[in-house]
Amino acid sequence: MPQPSSEFGEELRKRRLGADLSLTALSAAVHYSKAQLSKVERGIKAPSRDLARLCDAALHAGGALIELVASPAAGEPKEPARYKTDEEEWVMRLSPDGAGWFQPVGRREVVSAGAASLVSWGTGSKGRVSATGGVGMLDASRSLFTHYRRLGQSVEPGFLLPGLIAQTHTLRELSVHVEFRTRQELLALGSRYAEYIGWLVQETGDEQAALWWTQRAVDLAAAGGDRALAGYAPVRRALVTLYQDDAEQTVTLARRAQSGTLPPRIRGLAAQREAQGHALAGNFDACVRALDRARSLLARHESDGDAPVIGSMHLPDSVGMVTGWCLFDLGRPRQAAEELDRQLALVSPEAVRTQVRYGVRRALAYASHGEIDQACTLAAPLLDGMAAVRSATVTIDLRRLARVLSRHSGHALVRQLEPRLAVLSRLPVS
Repeated sequence: MPQPSSEFGEELRKRRLGADLSLTALSAAVHYSKAQLSKVERGIKAPSRDLARLCDAALHAGGALIELVASPAAGEPKEPARYKTDEEEWVMRLSPDGAGWFQPVGRREVVSAGAASLVSWGTGSKGRVSATGGVGMLDASRSLFTHYRRLGQSVEPGFLLPGLIAQTHTLRELSVHVEFRTRQELLALGSRYAEYIGWLVQETGDEQAALWWTQRAVDLAAAGGDRALAGYAPVRRALVTLYQDDAEQTVTLARRAQSGTLPPRIRGLAAQREAQGHALAGNFDACVRALDRARSLLARHESDGDAPVIGSMHLPDSVGMVTGWCLFDLGRPRQAAEELDRQLALVSPEAVRTQVRYGVRRALAYASHGEIDQACTLAAPLLDGMAAVRSATVTIDLRRLARVLSRHSGHALVRQLEPRLAVLSRLPVS
C-alpha cells in the first residue's frame, strides 16, 4: 500500500506553484478532488502511482514526481528452477471438478512415490518413428497450436493448459525417435507451445511458474537449433516486471533482447516492451523513441514459413495499441483513450481476451480523464468477457478502474457497475 509522503507532497506543491497553478486548476487537470490533492501536498494522504503519473504529466515533471512514489523493490524476477531433461518427469493431475495440477519432478522422486500406483504406458524407447509419422505429427501439432491460441482468446487458461502441456511433452518425447531434421522441427514447435503455456500461466497469476515455462521454451528451442527464442525470453520476463510496476527492470530486460543478431520481430517486440517501461517511469521522449524503433523493426519482419508467430497474433497494429497503453502510463489519459479507440476498432470481436485486456485500459483512461459516463458505457459489456477469460493481468487494470470509479460512487452508472466490478476485480484466477 502507498504510504503518506511529505517529500512527494512538498515536491508536488513546489512544482504546482512554479507552474502558477492553484489547487483548483490542478484538480481540474488531473480529475482528483481539491481536498484530496491538498491532503497529498500536506503529507496526510498517500499518493497513488496513478495520481503521481497524472500530476507528473500535468506539471511537465519528466518523471521526477513518479520517482518519489514508492515502487516495488528493485531486482530481477527470481530465476526459475532448472532441470536437466534426462532427470525430469512431468506429473499432471486432473480432477473431476475441473481443477488441475502440474509439477516437474526428478525421476527418483517418482520412483519413491510408488510407480506401481501410477497408470503407465510405454512408447518403445528403442523404436523409431517413420518419416511419415514424424511429419504427420508436426503438421497436426502446428494446426492444433493455431486452434489452441484462438481458443485462448475466449476461455480461461485452466481449460487449455492440460492439453497444451501434454502436447508439449509429446513433441519433446517424439523428437527422440525421428531423424535429425524432423527432430529439430518438433523441438522448435515444442518450444513455441512451452512459451505460450508460460503466457497462459501468467494469466492465472503464477509469475514464477510462468518464468519456469519460459525457460523450458528456451531449452527446447536450443535443443532444436533455434537460438532466437532465447533472445525473446527477456521480453517475456519483462512482462512480469511490467505488471510488478518495475520500470527499471522492464527497460533493462527489454534492452537485452535488442541485439542485432536477433530477428527483427523479436527486436521489435523488445522495443515495444522497452517503451512500456519508459512510460512507467514517465520518460516520454525515451518512450517515443522506443516505439519508433519498434515500428521500424516490425515492418521488416518476414514470415518464418510454417512456424507460429512469436508474440500476439490478434493485434493488427501492435505498435499503435502499445502506444495507447503507454500514453495512459505517461499520465495522458485522453490521448490514450483516443488511440485505444482507434486500435480496438481493428481487433476482431472473436479475440475476447485482447478486447478485454485493452478495453479495460481504455475504460480506465476515460475514467481517469473524468469521462465517467463513457468509462461505464465501455466497461459494462467487457465484464462477461472478463468472467470468461479470467485474467490475472487484466484484473490489475480492473482494480484500478474500480478505484477511480469509487470516487464517483454517487453516479448512477457507477452504482450499477459497482457490485459486479467488485466481484470481478478480486476474482481469483486459475
